[in-house]
Amino acid sequence: MRPHTAGAGRFAPSPSGDLHLGNLRTALLAWLFARSTARNFRIRIEDLDRVRAGAAERQLEDLAAIGLDWDGPVLRQSERTRHYDAAIERLGAAGLTYECYCTRREIQQAATAPHGPMGAYPGTCRDLTAAERAAKRAEGRPPALRLRSQTTEFEVVDEIHGRYRGLVDDFVLRRGDGTAAYNLAVVVDDAAQGFDQVVRGDDLLPSTPRQAYLATLLGLAVPAYAHVPLVLNTDGARLAKRDGAVTLRDRIALGETPREVCALLAASLGYSGATPRALLDQFTPANVPRAPWILDPEHPDPDRRG
Repeated sequence: MRPHTAGAGRFAPSPSGDLHLGNLRTALLAWLFARSTARNFRIRIEDLDRVRAGAAERQLEDLAAIGLDWDGPVLRQSERTRHYDAAIERLGAAGLTYECYCTRREIQQAATAPHGPMGAYPGTCRDLTAAERAAKRAEGRPPALRLRSQTTEFEVVDEIHGRYRGLVDDFVLRRGDGTAAYNLAVVVDDAAQGFDQVVRGDDLLPSTPRQAYLATLLGLAVPAYAHVPLVLNTDGARLAKRDGAVTLRDRIALGETPREVCALLAASLGYSGATPRALLDQFTPANVPRAPWILDPEHPDPDRRG
C-alpha cells in the first residue's frame, strides 16, 4: 500500500507557448510523485509575466492528452493579486521590505564588482535616506520592492539533490510595474493551495533557498522539494521549440499518438508503459534519473543521457 498524505503536488506552467517534451516529462514526474504518495495533484497557470493567447488552454489539452488528470479547478496567478499584496504588507509591517530604484543595467554592472556573492543584489538601495528616495522618485523611476533579507544563504533538502545550501539576497518581491515577482507569488500560492510537495526542473533549484527562506518569514510551511533533470538538445542546451519537433502537436503531426509520446517519456525515465497510470506501480523516486535526457527530435532515443 502506498503511503497516504493529505497534501498535494502540482505542475505550474507559464502560458508562453505550447509545452515541449521537457515540460511534459516534468509534468509526468510531478504527477507520479504526487499520485504514488496518494497526494492530490493540481495545476496552476503562472500567468503574471509572459502570456500568449490560447497557450494555457492548449497546455491543459496536451496534459490531458498524455493521460494526466488533476484535482479541483485550475488556479491562475493573475486572479490572486490581493493575496500577494497582503503578504507584502505583512513583510513591510515587519520592516522587511525596501524600495529599489536600480535599473537592470545598473544591477548587472554592480554585480561585476569584486564584492558580495556572484549573482547577489549588491544592496545599492538598501539604506537610502528619505531624501535620496525622494530624489529617485523625482527622476521618474518606478521602484521595485525588495526583501530586506536577514541572511545570505539558506538550506533546503531535496529528494534528488540532498541538502542544498544556496544564496539568499535582497530579492525582488514586487516589480516596478506593480506585478508580484515569481519568488513571492510561488511561495504564497504553494501554501494557499496546500502544496507540501514541489516537483520541478532542476534549473529552478538555485532559487529554492530564497523561496524557502521567504516561506519561513511568512510563517508558512516549507514544502518537500524534488528538482528533476531537464531535457537537453544535442548541443547540451535546454530544450526549446526551435530544436524541431519537440511539442506534442509536432509529434502528432509526424504520425505519433499521445500514447506513443507518453511511452517515449516513460522510456526516458526507465519505465515501460503508454499511460501515466501504467507507470504508477513501477515508479519510485529513488530511481528518477540524475542526468538530463539528451533529445534529438529526429531520432528520439530514451537511452541518451548526459
